[in-house]
Amino acid sequence: MTEKTMVADTLAGINGELVRYGEMITQTENQQLKQTLKQMRNQCEMSQEEIYQIARAKSYYVPAACAKPEEVAHVRSVLTQPTMRQ
Repeated sequence: MTEKTMVADTLAGINGELVRYGEMITQTENQQLKQTLKQMRNQCEMSQEEIYQIARAKSYYVPAACAKPEEVAHVRSVLTQPTMRQ
């Protein structure tokens, strides 16, 4: 197994954990548990950022090109339009 594969697998695993934390946080009514899960999610996000920076530095991950301002404006307008309810 190459280092690149290990980094990619680690990022995939962390991203999966972040999804699960989000699900658990929204589904619990216990405020103490909710706060603990948020702290754990924040730590997980910091780990994800560290691994991401390593992947970028070693060219294991190349992000997509930045969106043009008009593309951003279009998506923003689509997402902020009021929805029609029947």
